Amino acid sequence: MASRTAFRTCPLCEAVCGLRLRIEDDVITEVRGDPDDPFSRGFLCPKGASLGRLDADPDRLDAPLLRGADGHAETGWDEAFRHVHTRLRDVIDRYGNDAVAVYIGNPAAHSIAGPLYAPAVVKALRTRNVYTASTADQMPKHVSSGHLFGDPAAIPVPDLDRTGHLLMFGANPLESNGSLCSAPDFPKRLRAVRERGGTVTVVDPRRTRTADLADEHVFLRPGADAFLLAALVQVLFAEDLVAPPAALLDRLNGLDDVRALVHDLTPERVARVTGVEPATTRRLARALAAAPRAAVYGRLGTTVQAFGTLSSWLVDVLNIVTGNLDRPGGAMFARPAHRSVHRPRRPFATGRWHSRVRRLPETMGELPVATLADEIETPGEGRVRALITIGGNPALSAPNAARLDRALATLDLMVSVDPYLNETTRHAHVVLPPPRPRQTPHYDVALLGLAVRNYARYSPPVVPAPAGRPSEAAILARLAVTASGLDAAPGDLDEMIIADTLRKAVALPGSPVHGRDPGELRKALTDGTRTEQRLDMMLRLGPYGDGFGDDPSGLTLARLRDEHPHGIDLGALEPRLDEVLCTASGRIELCPPAFAADTGRLRAALDAAPADPGLVLIGRRHLRSNNSWLHNVPELTGGSNTCTLQLSTADAGRLGVTAGARVRVTARTGTVEAVAEPTDRLMPGVVSLPHGWGHDRPGTRTRVASADPGVSVNALTDEREIDPLSGTAVLNGVPVTVEPVA
Repeated sequence: MASRTAFRTCPLCEAVCGLRLRIEDDVITEVRGDPDDPFSRGFLCPKGASLGRLDADPDRLDAPLLRGADGHAETGWDEAFRHVHTRLRDVIDRYGNDAVAVYIGNPAAHSIAGPLYAPAVVKALRTRNVYTASTADQMPKHVSSGHLFGDPAAIPVPDLDRTGHLLMFGANPLESNGSLCSAPDFPKRLRAVRERGGTVTVVDPRRTRTADLADEHVFLRPGADAFLLAALVQVLFAEDLVAPPAALLDRLNGLDDVRALVHDLTPERVARVTGVEPATTRRLARALAAAPRAAVYGRLGTTVQAFGTLSSWLVDVLNIVTGNLDRPGGAMFARPAHRSVHRPRRPFATGRWHSRVRRLPETMGELPVATLADEIETPGEGRVRALITIGGNPALSAPNAARLDRALATLDLMVSVDPYLNETTRHAHVVLPPPRPRQTPHYDVALLGLAVRNYARYSPPVVPAPAGRPSEAAILARLAVTASGLDAAPGDLDEMIIADTLRKAVALPGSPVHGRDPGELRKALTDGTRTEQRLDMMLRLGPYGDGFGDDPSGLTLARLRDEHPHGIDLGALEPRLDEVLCTASGRIELCPPAFAADTGRLRAALDAAPADPGLVLIGRRHLRSNNSWLHNVPELTGGSNTCTLQLSTADAGRLGVTAGARVRVTARTGTVEAVAEPTDRLMPGVVSLPHGWGHDRPGTRTRVASADPGVSVNALTDEREIDPLSGTAVLNGVPVTVEPVA
């Protein structure tokens, strides 16, 4: 039996850990952490350890599927794409481009192909009906960063390795491994904060494993983050604790406007909504101001709520007014190797178009996933009749997912790029499965821009894909060419993108190739596949790149791959606000008019808040799960990774619910039954179901997941409730009733 060792980046979460794989006869037989990875240093979580089992999962698809009267059956690649071409052109010719929608799921962000090729599919279709998992996740952070800094991708991350005071809202990195904050071995990094004399404070409706590790945990009513954050800002202004350094102050517009906006949002006024004592709020604000190096970090709990964008903005405001933006130990901007630092200034805007049915505004080129079912179900011109999904499982993850599930069954055409026949893709007329992880190259295009240390790593395929099996990049490229209706080969797409990128680079002042001949630059990109050539181009044009020979010691893909197979440490985060800022004014716009106007909605909600809001539902993460991806891996199910309804012991006693009893949970959109798990780790008035379950649908091929299906929390979330500034679904703080099942 031939045995060898291979190295790659784990593709299963945002921590970008390095893995060391034992390969025997082209099969992964052992997975360990890579001790030579300069970022993760051998750290490994249960998800990463299961990569071999996930790779070998017999339920993963190895050939395209066509749906017929008797279900799905395997077909050839050419036949599958002929079917896509014929059916897709028929929909477009009859109903127009907007009759085709695209949904891009969370898995696309964990690949090299998704960020590089999914936008080409959208552009080829020329449709405005684009939906992604972002509007059920992090879109408020993009909107906040877009308005403040000009670049929606410029999201500040806490400088974990140097901070002395970390204040976290709605984040549970010991379970998620970090989110919008790529940091391998988050537990060790948090312990290190305390070991060097710093403090960690967690604000969350649930006492999580992260809260156990912190110095302090503060219970907060779900959906009340914006109220508490505004009160913290108010205290800082009222007690004259606002102290941005002169260099930051000189780059700041709107400081006095923020002062005026929050002047009446005192700790006393918001306490009945937040559940936080005013004295605690004032103490948190003073501790933040007094810390020499501090960072405020908010995550999913702050974004998927009614005031998600205001919460995200106020996190940034706290970092700015305490002088902790863009300085070591504060909130800083990563400098990814593949992203050019040269960009034109431009105003950030949303609402360039609106959805047909509910008139919801566009954000970053997409519409809220909460309205996708409306667009499919509602008759009339522009109705969505075809859907292309790239990863993801919106039939489980979208708000009121049961309604969307029903809507998917009515489509004239559905095409899915996905390795499984799951709750969503069971509706697809054509399923196009990417190769298995060991057959796939990896570079974290989306995630390295959120790393707490500058770092890069490229992982070529561990073993080649079988003959005739296209890569995920090739599948998406061919899909884009098919969608365009042009008579072209998939490789022509890469050539067009390379030529366009080089043309813009040589014309941009400050670019390392300004004024050079793009044709000569193209001749230098000869190594590897077309996807690798595109990545090589990005690295050469990036901040550490060789500038196509301008800096012989600079980074190229060949150097990254051959000289640094374990990854390369590019140094600690450095101040780089001048590189990041690209607003029209060239300054931080601390008080965007849209945000200022939305504080009126915040005040109205505060005034109208009932004395007894009843029970509200929140989601929760499991360490051995990532949405619905991993429930088909036996090693990652069972134990603590189970679908139970957690509720406080006080509420359980009041309702007459005992541990292990079945309860019925009802919201406007539906009812589910689950096993009760009373706990003292939830504040009274809050119940919690985990995300990603509900594997009980006919027509799927996920045997392990179907054997223990659980229930979908998104049978209870409401597609009518969104954050209007970002279009993000309200998945936390959902009003529910709970009763024992007789």
